[in-house]
Amino acid sequence: MNKLKCIMLMFCSLFLFACRTTSDIDAVPLRYCEPRFKDLPPIELNVEKINIVSEFIPSFTRPNVEHLFPVSIEKAAKLWAEDRLKADGFSSNRIAEYIIKDASVTEEIEKSEELLQKDRLKYRANLSVVLKITDKANLAAAETTINAWRELRIPVDTSIAEKERYWNDMVQKLFNDFNARMEQNIHEYLNMYVKNSYTVKEYN
Repeated sequence: MNKLKCIMLMFCSLFLFACRTTSDIDAVPLRYCEPRFKDLPPIELNVEKINIVSEFIPSFTRPNVEHLFPVSIEKAAKLWAEDRLKADGFSSNRIAEYIIKDASVTEEIEKSEELLQKDRLKYRANLSVVLKITDKANLAAAETTINAWRELRIPVDTSIAEKERYWNDMVQKLFNDFNARMEQNIHEYLNMYVKNSYTVKEYN
C-alpha cells in the first residue's frame, strides 16, 4: 500500500511539474530581433571610412510609440549599414556618412463609422536615411536619400503580445523595402563611388 502511495505521489509530482513547465513557457514573451542582411553581398564603396550617425531623437510621448516596439527601427537602420556597406578605398580622401534622420512610429485611433465595428489603431513607421559621400580633396559631395514608410491597422483591443507580432512584421517589411530601394539608389546615384558598379549613370 505504501508502495502504491509513493508511485501515486511521484505521478502527481511529475504531472504538476509538467503543468508548471508548460505554463512557464507560455508566460515567456516572444523575443524579436532586428532584421539582418548579412547573407547579402556587401556594397563596396570607394571611401576611406563609413561613419554611421543617428540624428533621430525619440520623444517618448504619444503619438510617438517607437519606444514601445520590441524591435528598434533606429537600431535596425544602424545594423543595415553594418551589414551592407563596406569601405574599400582606404587610400582615397573620401568619407561616407550614413545619417539616420527619422526612425519614428506614430499611433492614432481611427473611430469606426459602423455601429458594430471596433475602433482601430493606426500605426505609421517612418524611416529616413541619407547616404552622403564627400571627397575631402576637392570638397565635392554626392548623396542619396531614402524615405520609407509602412502603415498598420489593428483592432483597438488587440493584446500586447499580438501587437508586438504585428509591429515586428511591419518592421521586417519596412526594411525589406528599404534594403531594395537603398541598394538601387546607391548604384544609380552614387555609382561612381561603388566598386564594380553594374550601373552607369548618365548626367544631363
